[in-house]
Amino acid sequence: MRKDDFEQVYARYYKAVYAYLMTLCHDSELAADLAQETFYKALRGIGRFQGECPVNVWLCSIAKHALADHYRRHKREAPLPETPPDPPDRDPLPGEKLEQRQGALTLHRALHALPEPYREVFWLRVYGELTFAEIGALHEKTESWARVTYYRARAKLKEALP
Repeated sequence: MRKDDFEQVYARYYKAVYAYLMTLCHDSELAADLAQETFYKALRGIGRFQGECPVNVWLCSIAKHALADHYRRHKREAPLPETPPDPPDRDPLPGEKLEQRQGALTLHRALHALPEPYREVFWLRVYGELTFAEIGALHEKTESWARVTYYRARAKLKEALP
């Protein structure tokens, strides 16, 4: 890949890298900073990219290492934030909307309660729309490992949900 192509790579993959970082750190400012750092590191190391994996997997790998470096520098572990419930609306919601909202909140809590790597693999597959091969490559594991981890995550979610 040439440096001239990098502007197109940035335009195409920035949102995906940012979304990936958001699933890991749940902090929009940190995710934005780390996304910028990811592309800076990618630009500096572009000569070493041999195309052995898809570009988005390469970028997400850089992003994951950037987040780990950030936590190491700040001597803390990746937080599992408690998601505060939305404040109640002043007007009562119609029954259907209330049920949907409660269902979404229950699902959101169940997703955040999943242990690693289940949560990350589930998010990458469902929200990041990565293939199992890409997820496996990102974690330096096999495609089969990604499939098994994803299906175990789904099973854990089904157990957690009423």
